Order: sequence, then structure tokens, then C-alpha cells
Amino acid sequence: MGSPAFLTIKIFLLAVSYSWVSSVTASVSYDHKGIIINGQRRILISGSIHYPRSTPEMWPDLIQKAKDGGLDVIQTYVFWNGHEPFPGKYHFKGRYDLVRFIKVVQQAGLYVHLRIGPYACAEWNFGGFPVWLKYVPGMVFRTDNEPFKAAMQNFTEKIVNIMKVEKLFKSQGGPIILSQIENEFGPVEYEIGNPGKAYTQWAAKMAVGLNTGVPWVMCKQDDAPDPIINTCNGFYCEGFFPNSNTKPKMWTEVWTAWYTAFGGPVPHRPAEDLAYAVARFIQNKGSFFNYYMYHGGTNFGRTAGGPFIATSYDYDAPIDEYGIQRNPKWGHLRDLHRAIKLCEEALVSVDPTVMSLGRNQEAHVFKAQSSCAAFLANYDPTYSLNVTFRNVLYELPPWSVSILPDCKTVVFNTARVGAQSSLMKMIDVKDVTFSWQSYNEVPAAADDADAVTVVGLLEQINVTRDNSDYLWYMTSIKIEPDEGFLKNGHYPLLTVMSAGHALLVFINGQLEGKAYGSIDDPRLTFSDNVKLDVGINKISLLSVALGLPNVGLHFELRNAGVLGPVTLQGLNQGKIDLSGWKWSYKSLKGEALNLHSFGGISSIEWAEGSLLAQNQPLMWYNTNFDAPGGNEPLALDMSSMGKGQIWINGESIGRYWPAYTAHGTCNACSYTGIYNETKCQTNCGQPSERWYHVPRSWLKPTGNLLVVFEEWGGDPTEITLVTRTAESVCADIFEGQPSLRSWLVESGKALPKAHLSCPPGKKMSKIKFASFGLPRGTCGSFKEGNCHAYRSYDALEKNCIGQQSCSVTVASEVFGGDPCPGSNKKLSVEAACS
Repeated sequence: MGSPAFLTIKIFLLAVSYSWVSSVTASVSYDHKGIIINGQRRILISGSIHYPRSTPEMWPDLIQKAKDGGLDVIQTYVFWNGHEPFPGKYHFKGRYDLVRFIKVVQQAGLYVHLRIGPYACAEWNFGGFPVWLKYVPGMVFRTDNEPFKAAMQNFTEKIVNIMKVEKLFKSQGGPIILSQIENEFGPVEYEIGNPGKAYTQWAAKMAVGLNTGVPWVMCKQDDAPDPIINTCNGFYCEGFFPNSNTKPKMWTEVWTAWYTAFGGPVPHRPAEDLAYAVARFIQNKGSFFNYYMYHGGTNFGRTAGGPFIATSYDYDAPIDEYGIQRNPKWGHLRDLHRAIKLCEEALVSVDPTVMSLGRNQEAHVFKAQSSCAAFLANYDPTYSLNVTFRNVLYELPPWSVSILPDCKTVVFNTARVGAQSSLMKMIDVKDVTFSWQSYNEVPAAADDADAVTVVGLLEQINVTRDNSDYLWYMTSIKIEPDEGFLKNGHYPLLTVMSAGHALLVFINGQLEGKAYGSIDDPRLTFSDNVKLDVGINKISLLSVALGLPNVGLHFELRNAGVLGPVTLQGLNQGKIDLSGWKWSYKSLKGEALNLHSFGGISSIEWAEGSLLAQNQPLMWYNTNFDAPGGNEPLALDMSSMGKGQIWINGESIGRYWPAYTAHGTCNACSYTGIYNETKCQTNCGQPSERWYHVPRSWLKPTGNLLVVFEEWGGDPTEITLVTRTAESVCADIFEGQPSLRSWLVESGKALPKAHLSCPPGKKMSKIKFASFGLPRGTCGSFKEGNCHAYRSYDALEKNCIGQQSCSVTVASEVFGGDPCPGSNKKLSVEAACS
């Protein structure tokens, strides 16, 4: 095989077409085998961490844990609506300090993939578009539309210029090695046809013309124009190949699970299947893959899109929402990454030779001049098989890939988890108690002095510009004494049709009912009999938005709120359509008074003690508390509440909705077989989200202000502050299972070992379970099987008690001999951390 023709990123536009011209070798280039950095072709392992979904104080630890997990690259979107909330008014502070985030990545010695977009999707409000864009004259989103292209180019150039000024592109000595323009536009282009194709060409030409000195990618864009690299997103991408044989095979989103929606179960993806998908991608010529998400974080404030996306964006990621390694997923993937890196020299040098080892078994062999690596795959979801490779017998568990960095020794199998598991628990903070005050948000009425009155129903986002979730729709109706329903007791039927997303109906200040949509259909209809009295009756509808759509066509046409019709049926004159009547509009009084802030709470009288309101709608609550000691992550247990929002010291935690319990299917989950977002779910019949992350950096030592706005009615006295901690750690290791760490340390001997480690500041205080033989169950529920070594506890207690971390070799002689010769034995252990 001849020398590869390296493609440089020094770009010049020639008339109509693109071409590569280079006077000097660029610092980042590519060929069909991979990204080339400073002349070295690489296998690059990446993970998504979105800077606004965590706090700046969390960034260094998150990025270090990503590095410890074997990552080379941190990938993030750039969130347009966070950076340009008003036209020409930019924001790059706090959680939106993009430069600071990138420099933290650089200080850790990692690269950056900057997905400028500027459309993000990402379950983010309005897909990352600023709402003001919707009201630019002539605006049509994401197509060959001049107003949209002008705004998009302006923001893209703004970000690129900031990066250039800070010298953050790799061509300037910085960490950014890749950029992305647009995002998953291919399916949209297919829907809109030629205008979409023209827009794709324009976006690519515009991006390349910015001369960043690094390659640009377009994900899910099969017609990405040269030199743009088209890439894959999905649960599996081994069968994907780029649209040119000069481009590397890249996977920009390896979905680690799926997002959580209010009203939906919590998705999980087994570590074994995730590792299997990545190994298959690499054995099929893949050179770059990125976990979406590596740390999902939190949709603070009103950033969650959808609508109905939960505040937690945990995504079952290797680092959980709170910044803690999720084990065994984090550890299992770390071991996978180490195994892949051991093969890197061979992987980047040659294409594989593929040979059949059976009906559903294959070997992919990368044989270079000075190195050899092999991947042995069993695609069968049911059966474990023994295969012969190079005259050696290897056992392949179902749905697995074994990695042999020397073409002889298995150091990693995707289905054999050697990393420890952690049993996480939320524990109430005993020394923090809340003493609540309440304030009743009285339902607004059409005759309120500060209400705005017009004829007809207004679209909600057009009124609020998405500066609030809430908008009152108010009108009134006069009931004469001769109305028949006053005698027969059959109250009129009020029907309200809304574009979404939730609605509370008040008649004369009393709650008559509520309605809400779902992530599948945000529209709603309220239809119920309502109590009307003789005289003037005030109808007050509180429309509640739950994030704007983040995906699909025609963002300029998306809407929310009570669009009608609104009808009353059962009066003497029959059915009345109220839609064309005079309607009045206003915001929440509590929002206007800034009751979530220190300054706002002093502007009104609050009730407390025996006068504290509970289980009533439209209630504001506040309390003060001191920060607990320690450094474990904190959360609020909101299970006693209905629906609303939370603030800490004026910072918005986000929306809560524990009253919307999860509907779906939650069954036992096997790692084998094709995974999808509904396969492995939990929390059915329980709140979709119970705990809400409180960043420690938002707290002061004393006098912290916690404010809750409750829409439906709940009991604030049951809200508690909790810490998230590892209650115990576990290992579950087969006797013959390869140990990558042993192979690295002990000169090619892959001796299996159980490694256990408590969180910093904690030590193993008790071996809660230990069995070498045929134990059953999982971490937290292990049980002895019909084969158990009588000295199973001895080695663990000797090596681990009183230690923060320990390791024990998994071999019969360590546990007093073989308890059942001929059986495939394993060690299961659980140790308490305190």
C-alpha cells in the first residue's frame, strides 16, 4: 500500500467548486484512514460535555474524569440562544463562558470538537435558535432563505472570530481540531428538496471560507460537499461509510442511552452493548467516535426543549448528572479505550482482513509491518461459542467483540465487565431543615388594571417572546337569572383547545381543572363542566409552556398557548364560541415582583407557621438554609410537590414535575440484541424525575434562599435536601476473564482481578457479600449459588477493609481451592463505603 495522500486544511475557494491547495503542511488534516494531527494519523476517542449543562466550577473535574476515562477529545455544541439572547447583544459569562470552557479542556491536554451549528437540536429550547429569529421579517428557518442565512452566517462568524482571537484553533496552537456546520440537516433537506440542497451547498461554502485551519464536518449529511466530512449519528454506525473514499469514517454521536421526558420512563443502555457497538465500529475501519453524552448534566433554567424534556439530561452517561462516574459504564468504556489504543498503530496503518469464524462470527485482522491487532466478533444475541483463530481456541460470549492487540491475547471482551459497579444512593442531609413561607398567586382577571385587552386569542410565544413559561388568558361572561342550568344543575361545558403545553382553568378565582399534553403530542384539550353563577363570571386560563420544539421543519411556524376555539355549551342560546371575544393578557404577579430573588421576596407579606398554605395551586414558597458540609453532590427531593419551578439564590434549577408519573414499559433488560431507546427503561409508575441537582457552587456558607413556585398544589414541608453518594461498590469477575490492567502491568499476562474503589474520603468498612463459585444476582442483590468457596470473604477482608481501594486476583487458590471443578466460576463481591 502506497503512502496516503494527506489532505490539508489550508482552504482556498476556486470560482464555483472547492479544491485543496497547500503551501505548507497544516496542523490538522485527514485521509481515508483518519484525522491527522501534526503529521500523525490518530484513532480519536471523544465525549460530549455541554458547558451550559454544568457549572464552570464543575468543568475541571468533569474534563479530568473524561481524560482518565481514555478520551482524547471533548465535543460540545455552541448554543446560539444562550450567547445572543437579543439581536446583537452577546453573552459569554458564567455557564456560557465558552472560551473558558475550551481553555479548561486545553489545560487538561485534550482536543476540542466545536459543533458551531449553529442549530444544535440537543433537546435544547428551540434547538438552540434565539426566539427573536422567529420574528425577523421574511424568516424561514434552515433553507435557502436570505434572512436566515444572513443571521446564521453572522453568528457563525462571531464564534469563529472569537476562537481566532483567543488562538484556539489547532492551526494557531489551540485545542480545536474539528468544527461542525449545521446539524443533522440531511433528513430536513430530504423533506424540503431543492431549497434544502442549495442551503447545504451554501452552508458548506460559507464555513470553509472562514479559514479555520481545521476540517469541518456535517453529521447525517450524505451529500456533504467536499471537503466537508459527512459523519454518522445513532446507536450503531458500523455499516456507515463517508461519501468519498478520501474521507475518514467518523461517528459524531454514539448515543449512550436517551433523554428523559416528563411522563416517560428513564432510559438506560447496558455498558456491554455500548462497548460492543464501538468495537464493531472500530473493526469496520472507524477512526473517530464520540459519546453523546459523556456527561449529560442538567437543563438549568428554561433551557430544556422538546417540549416536555425533563430538567435532568443525565442520558445514562458515563459521568452522571452530578459529575460522578457511572460504574460499571465509565470503567468498562475506559478499559475498552485502553484496548483500542493498544491497537492504534495497526488500526491507522492498514485496512482489515475479514475472515469468517462461523455463521455469525468474524475476525477482523489489522496486520501492519511491525504490529498486528485482531477483533473477534460474535454477532449471535443468544449463544456463546468457541472459535479457532490462528490455531488457538477462543470463547466468544453472545453479542460481543474480543480485542487482541497482539493478535494472540484477549485483553478485553465487550460482554465481560471487569470494572467495578457502584450502588448509588440519595441520602437526606440531616442538619438542613427548611422553615417555609407561602404567598398565594391570586388568579388574574380580565378587569385587572395591568392587563392588556385585545379582540381574540393571541399566540403565547408572540406575547411572551419566551421570557416566561406563563401567560394568563382572561375573559368574562354574564349569566342571566333565567339560564336553565341554574335550575337543572347541569353546569355548562367549557372546552378549551390549546397548542400546548399545560393549562389551568379558573372560574371566579377557583381552580376548575387542568390539562396537559405529552412529548408525543403537546397539544391539549380541556373539556369539563364549570360552575357559573348569576352575574359576571371571570374565566382565567393559565397557559404554561414547557420548552419550545427542538427538532423538525419550519421553526418559524411553531407556536404555543390557547389558540382556540374556546366554547361554552349548555346555555339557553346553545353553544357559544368565545374565541372572538375580548381577551385580556398578563404575566404572573410573582414573576413581575421577582419573587425568586432576594430583592423580590421583601416586597410582599408571606404567610408562615400555622398559616402556611399547603396543597393549594399557584403558591410561592421560600425558605433560608445554610450549606451542608462536605463536597458530595446535592439535590432536592421534590416528590411531595406537583409541578413548578425552583430557584436557589436567584439561579434557576429548572422545571420540576414529579406528579407526572412515567408511562411505558419497564422490563428486565438484556445487553444482547439490538438496542433502542425503549428497550431498557426504569421508573414506570413513578415520577420521571424526583431529584433536582443543586450545584454546590451556587450556595453560600449561610443564608441561602430557596424559592419554589408550585402550580398544581403540593406539600413543601416534605421537600428535603439530599446528597448523592456511593453506598457500596461491587465487582463481578469471571475466573478466566481477561484483565487489561494486569496485561499492561504484568508483561502480557491477562490475569483476572477484582478492583474496588470507594469515593475519595471514604474507605471500605465491611464486605457485605463475597462468593467465589456460581453466585447469582447483581450489585446490591447478590446471592450465593450452589457452588461457593468457603474462604470467599477472607481475601477481600484482608486486602480491602480500611482501604480506599484494593484489588484481588480471581483464582481458585486465593479462595481456598476450586469449589466446583469444571464450572465457569466467578467472584461476586459487594463492599460498603463509609
